[in-house]
Amino acid sequence: MRPGVVLALVIASSPALLGLAPDPGAVPLPARMADTGGGTQLITAQAPRNDATSGTLTWWDLRHGRWVRAGSAPARFGAKGLVEGVKRKQSTNTTPTGLYDLPFGFGIKAAPGGTRVKYRAVKGSSWWCEDNDSRSYNRWAEPLPGDCRATESEHLISYTAQYAYALVIGFNYDRPVRGRGAGIFLHVNGRGATAGCVSVPEAAMRRILQWADPGKRPHVAIGTVAGATAVTRY
Repeated sequence: MRPGVVLALVIASSPALLGLAPDPGAVPLPARMADTGGGTQLITAQAPRNDATSGTLTWWDLRHGRWVRAGSAPARFGAKGLVEGVKRKQSTNTTPTGLYDLPFGFGIKAAPGGTRVKYRAVKGSSWWCEDNDSRSYNRWAEPLPGDCRATESEHLISYTAQYAYALVIGFNYDRPVRGRGAGIFLHVNGRGATAGCVSVPEAAMRRILQWADPGKRPHVAIGTVAGATAVTRY
């Protein structure tokens, strides 16, 4: 092929020279989001569509004004997929989409070396109250309060794989709405899809705990690639 023809093809196929917008895939995902929580650390948990039970979790740092990927891992979501957080209902096995803070970490295993987030050790008396009628709804409880039914709650130490390491996702946490859902965490993988949490392999969960810095105000954004629950909306 003649050099002049090659040059013409290059020019014709160049979006920049044609004045077209650059491929959005080249822009870091957090830079395309409506909100990232105001800090310099962010976790994105993205599924290909609402009915998906798996996707990708990535953690990012904002460095010199640009979001840089710090790590990534395969993620699992609720057995019934994902749903808009403000519309979610308890016990539906759906993962709530939205942008949330990360109040604290916890685990059956000791915190990985270098962990800076507040980290609570799971004991035999540690529960997460999910009883809608309890004053401790969507709260760590130790021991289980008298007004919180064990059958409506999670005995944390019973989940030896999942809660080896975990971070609380601030869904429905600051001002809990009864019936919306409780006990939504980022935790270690179990045998399959979750009951509404986000999970990753244990090695990834360790790295995330070592990476997260409260002084950098880390948040987590959960959503889909496109549509009404796209991560970029949050």
